[in-house]
Amino acid sequence: MLQDIMNQVFFQNSVEKYLISLSVFVIAFMVVKLFESAVLSRLKTWAGTITGKIDVTFLSNLERTLLPALYYGSFYLGSRSLTLNNSLSKSIDMLGIVILTISVIRFIVAAVDYALEHVLNMKESTDKERNFKAIMPILKVIIWAIGFIFLLDNLGFQISAVVAGLGIGGIAVALAAQALLGDLFSYVAIVFDRPFELGDFITIGEHAGTIEHIGIKTTRIRSLGGEQLVLSNSDLTNSRIQNFKRMTNRRILFKLRVMYHTSSQQLQDIPEIVKQIIENIEDTAFDRAHFTAFGDYSLDFDVVYYVIGNDYKKYMDIQQTVNLALKKEFEQRNIEFAYLAKTLYLQNPIK
Repeated sequence: MLQDIMNQVFFQNSVEKYLISLSVFVIAFMVVKLFESAVLSRLKTWAGTITGKIDVTFLSNLERTLLPALYYGSFYLGSRSLTLNNSLSKSIDMLGIVILTISVIRFIVAAVDYALEHVLNMKESTDKERNFKAIMPILKVIIWAIGFIFLLDNLGFQISAVVAGLGIGGIAVALAAQALLGDLFSYVAIVFDRPFELGDFITIGEHAGTIEHIGIKTTRIRSLGGEQLVLSNSDLTNSRIQNFKRMTNRRILFKLRVMYHTSSQQLQDIPEIVKQIIENIEDTAFDRAHFTAFGDYSLDFDVVYYVIGNDYKKYMDIQQTVNLALKKEFEQRNIEFAYLAKTLYLQNPIK
């Protein structure tokens, strides 16, 4: 009686085959579940307590990317015990290829990303390492493109025809998206040439601000007014950029104007007065002070000195100190700053 039930055929398969298929699926599923709970979970717990060993992030990536393929493999092994029609069999095979390929690609992307992060955390971040980290989005696109071509090949498509079609389509897309590709190449240029980095204060044309984000298409700058400026990468690479964060010394040039009735001795004393004031201020380097011109309403001096560092607030504090000291010193020596004055002559009319 039992044998008769086992020999009953439904959809080209006996009950016995269905039970065998179900048994294979359950056993394979339990093996994968046991691997997940007993092996991976214990490895993650062990990795969290041991330094210098397998990282928890790596095991998490392994669990997230490859386990779906293993679970599908359980179903695939179970289905192999059954007699299926060609369409259903091919669909199961194609679905398995798609799941396996996507899982492997995701694992490779996660492994590359993890490897770069691990290298950056192990030692100081050099320019070359930062470059690799910055072009990670491009690497992901390349890996996915290669994986997609590999998938098409395994699904039976003629890769040569697909590649040729992609080449023609690529030309059309390139012509239609010149601006986008220009920004992408400009992003690569910024990554490798590094004219600026995150946190740098730059000026470009009439705009000035601090770099907040460098993206594949645009770069975002926080202006002095508080608003965010979004500029395309092409605009940045095609413009003159002043990077103030990389400035080691700030050269300061300012003018002093005194009245015409200032005596010759006082004019001779002014450069020395300026020199002593600047040299007594920390983080400054005096360069020169000269009587340079007879102005329209004043006697003009040019003063040049350097502020050590690139902090704008520090420069303004030092300049304020210089100005206050000059005002005090000139008052003590009866030297008057020049100001524009007009003289009005009144003539009595002839009677």
